[in-house]
Amino acid sequence: MPVARVCVDVPLPHLDRPFDYLVPAELHETAQPGTRVKVRFAGQLVDGWLLERAAESAVAKLAYLERLVSPERVLTPEIAGLARAVADRYAGGLADVLRLAVPPRHARAEGAAILPQDDTPTVDARPPGWADYQAGEGFLRALAERKGPRAVWSALPGEDWPARIAEAAAATLAAGQGVVAVVPDARDLDRLDAALTEVLGKDRHVTLAAGLGPAKRYRAFLAASRGLVKVVAGTRAAAFAPVADLGLVVIWDDGDDLHAEPRAPYPHAREVLLTRAQRAGAATLVAGYARTAEAQLLLETGWAREVAADRATTRRRTPAITPTGDDPQLARDPGAATARLPSLAWDAARAALKADAPVLVQVPRRGYLPSVSCVTCRAPARCVTCQGPLALRSSHAVPACRWCGRVAGDHVCPHCGGRGLRASVTGARRTAEELGRAFPEIPIRTSGRDEVLTEVPAAAAVVVATPGAEPVAEGGYGAVLLLDTWALLTRADLRAGEEALRRWMTAAALAKPGGAGGRVVVVADGGVPVIQALLRWDPGWYASRELAERRELRFPPAARMTSLTGPAPAVADLLRAVHLPPDAELLGPVPADQDQERYLVRAPRGRAAEVAAALHAASGVRSARKAPDAVRVQVDATDLF
Repeated sequence: MPVARVCVDVPLPHLDRPFDYLVPAELHETAQPGTRVKVRFAGQLVDGWLLERAAESAVAKLAYLERLVSPERVLTPEIAGLARAVADRYAGGLADVLRLAVPPRHARAEGAAILPQDDTPTVDARPPGWADYQAGEGFLRALAERKGPRAVWSALPGEDWPARIAEAAAATLAAGQGVVAVVPDARDLDRLDAALTEVLGKDRHVTLAAGLGPAKRYRAFLAASRGLVKVVAGTRAAAFAPVADLGLVVIWDDGDDLHAEPRAPYPHAREVLLTRAQRAGAATLVAGYARTAEAQLLLETGWAREVAADRATTRRRTPAITPTGDDPQLARDPGAATARLPSLAWDAARAALKADAPVLVQVPRRGYLPSVSCVTCRAPARCVTCQGPLALRSSHAVPACRWCGRVAGDHVCPHCGGRGLRASVTGARRTAEELGRAFPEIPIRTSGRDEVLTEVPAAAAVVVATPGAEPVAEGGYGAVLLLDTWALLTRADLRAGEEALRRWMTAAALAKPGGAGGRVVVVADGGVPVIQALLRWDPGWYASRELAERRELRFPPAARMTSLTGPAPAVADLLRAVHLPPDAELLGPVPADQDQERYLVRAPRGRAAEVAAALHAASGVRSARKAPDAVRVQVDATDLF
């Protein structure tokens, strides 16, 4: 096999194919499929991955491999095939996906790896946590019998979800198969890491995340690729972890936007794992407190089955959730309807603090006053230089622009000439300041972008957190207050309702169970459908409703939507080169950021592969003729609308 087929690390669409090289005699034994190589390409020395060895080539004259970077086989055949499938789905190139799948080499780390354990984990035949869910125990039995079950799991409030995932991993590992589990961020990964260590034992798994550092991350990657461990947990890049004999893939909270890769070709971890499970015949667990429309589609098409608790168990485990629209105080004091923290929320907070339990206050905006307006005419205060929104960073700060940073101490309203400013949106720090005055003897803590708390003790305290930064309280929170709900519900976004419910359920799940006195107060009208789903703790009902509406409107995931963003001449050039299927619909253009425009290509799901191939081919035509401006192609982007 003297010919090496190499994927060169060149991010040009028209070069998205293997290139043949001759293997020198001295590299005949070490240059094996999956290794990194250096090759001469267009006069330059570039990196590449050796995909396969062949006996002959259709090219008459071939260049030799320049050198072997390392004999380590970091690219398994399964991951190479998965990367090609992901690239085809997202209209991207193989080299771009491999750059996401295989971490950079760390030479010193290749000399060390985690040692395997000889013992096999024992699995409780009836784990008490899964017994609360219909089909939960059956799911574990199917894992132990290597039947490849596929499930969408709706977790109950207060659920120790890392322990449940660890139990599923133990059942799979006991059957001799591997596991890949993906979570949104480092805090979730730390919790899952601890649970896996407790259930499986020490050194039975590794974690993969960018925050580990190059050496530790590459060492963990090698432990999986060498077969020393069969369980990998991590953030979105861990979806490509080279686990042998894969038996289970897990994704927790698949609606979190951190699962979407911000680099080309912008794959989503959920879709990568689903593709991988389909190709490998592995079991699948899509899990979370809330449920996305994509997960609901898996259920309605019969691809997966639901794992959820019955209504009696759900009512027993759910804390008391009350909307402020049902507060009797509104009948006595109509002004209470406009209060940011109505009397019902105050009473719940006081009762929890009196019982020496912490209180969680979720505020959707960080900062102090991230948006201000004219005190006279209520017009939004804008910067005179860039028209960006003005904000206050503290009670003593001067208004400044959030975009360009220009100080606007002399701001004059262009509409009425007024000089006074009022708060339009209240941030987490201002909320903490107000609560500190209301509860002067209670500790006030904040958790957000500047400092994210992991845990808080089971003592009286008020924790003000932005969505996604809520710390876990020992024993649960006595009260959870969901403020400024309008800020999430009124966003101009296709997923506004779905995202709002996901964030509220994540916070509400941290409260004590209903029987233990936990209480959740949501400052909203109880008649809104998304609030109804929260009150009943019924994410499946809302996901089904959301999917039905999107089917009627032909929005994702009922249809495949691809955005084309770039300078107007470049997008027009791409559209002239592309040959879309006849039932693909072109929408646009609409203005985008920085003098760019956007088109949307909408097509039935059955035509998705054709649309992606056509767009990738058209991008290749443009790159071959060295078109000056690039067009960003994103399939099912989370921010399409």
